[in-house]
Amino acid sequence: MGGWAWPGTWPLAARDGGVAWRSGAGGAQTPLQRRGCGSRISGGMGRLSWQVAAAAAVGLALTLEALPWVLRWLRSRRRRPRREVLFFPSQVTCTEALLRAPGAELAKLPEGCPCGLPHGESALSRLLRALLAARASLDLCLFAFSSPQLGRAVQLLHQRGVRVRVVTDCDYMALNGSQIGLLRKAGIQVRHDQDPGYMHHKFAIVDKRVLITGSLNWTTQAIQNNRENVLIMEDDEYVRLFLEEFERIWEQFNPTKYTFFPQKKSHGSCAPPVSRAGGRLLSWHRTCGTSSESQT
Repeated sequence: MGGWAWPGTWPLAARDGGVAWRSGAGGAQTPLQRRGCGSRISGGMGRLSWQVAAAAAVGLALTLEALPWVLRWLRSRRRRPRREVLFFPSQVTCTEALLRAPGAELAKLPEGCPCGLPHGESALSRLLRALLAARASLDLCLFAFSSPQLGRAVQLLHQRGVRVRVVTDCDYMALNGSQIGLLRKAGIQVRHDQDPGYMHHKFAIVDKRVLITGSLNWTTQAIQNNRENVLIMEDDEYVRLFLEEFERIWEQFNPTKYTFFPQKKSHGSCAPPVSRAGGRLLSWHRTCGTSSESQT
């Protein structure tokens, strides 16, 4: 059908094969729009969406395949729980750099220290570092405690605001050189037993996270002369068990439950566990049928 238009206008005219034509002057026709273009665009968008979905599926598959490897890599980069074993006797070394100002445990050993002692690492210095790492709490359950260096470390933590609690044996805390009186004088909470037997534990818990335990009594004699061991470990289960034991003893040794005249500890035919001679407090032990004098 031929197109016709008012002069000066370009109305839509013939449509052929899905193409609209404009009829111009002199009957000339020019294409205006091709039908079906929108449907082809929609089809192209659909194909693009499928391509995106396919790419996403491939990426997800690769991610899932690589995930176990990534998790293993992340676990390997995490800080491993502390596991350390110390053996005694310890070499005698200078510990002044560890026991001075707050934060000094991370400082380098001083040059030109007048003490004349070696300034290297030792079992004692490593034990001190483990204690001085405490930031919130330190719970001590110790049979004998007479080491001046360890006593200073505990007082230093108390001065820093760390909550310190000490459980000890009532007989051995009275020996000359014991640090218990100094700790009490500094304001540290101390509780002791009234049982017939000894409070013979030797462990410490740092920040309810690190356990320090072993055969070592915290005495200069044991540190410098005895064959002893100390295990320092971060293990939630073991820490929980030792913490439960500490809390149980702490409550059991509550001063409100003390008796004024407790029964003396039974030692069979042995001499009393502590006697005074020449102004010194002495500890007596039965060994192979004979009594022997020893000091912690």
